[in-house]
Amino acid sequence: MESETGLPVEAAQQGSEEPLTALHPNHAKVLRIAMLLSFTPFLAGSLVLESAQLLPPGAIAGSIWLVVAWLIMVLPWRRYQACGYRMGPDRLQIVRGLLFRKDTIVPFGRVQHIDVAKGPVERYFGLATLTLHTAGTHNASVSLPGLAEPDALSIRETIGARIRRDTL
Repeated sequence: MESETGLPVEAAQQGSEEPLTALHPNHAKVLRIAMLLSFTPFLAGSLVLESAQLLPPGAIAGSIWLVVAWLIMVLPWRRYQACGYRMGPDRLQIVRGLLFRKDTIVPFGRVQHIDVAKGPVERYFGLATLTLHTAGTHNASVSLPGLAEPDALSIRETIGARIRRDTL
């Protein structure tokens, strides 16, 4: 079925919704630090191979360090831009992913409890991860990283208030 705009009705309805709320910009920095830590063994290995002097100086380490530097600068920013969330009156929608897009909708009626977690790097940048634990076994926990700490606490309280109101 098509709408008056020629788009499928579902697409036309989605277009009328408000846009996704972006995560806090510091989330890109946290992603960069996490990626740097995951590439550290490769960088150390490149220095070990370089010390073996199998190729001209800088051929191995220089190439690997340039590729890793490019990946650390580009990928976290693109991952940050590909994520967002939308809070409706009865649900939270989380969208993420570069190659494989994942669009998760969590109805507040299925939420059993809500956690706000802060690792050391997130705490340094003033961020938190909101985790919704739902009823069921498949995808029973849904996380939303990269929120400013006050926003995560506010969303937790808003969802908690709506759950309390619905159960009365």
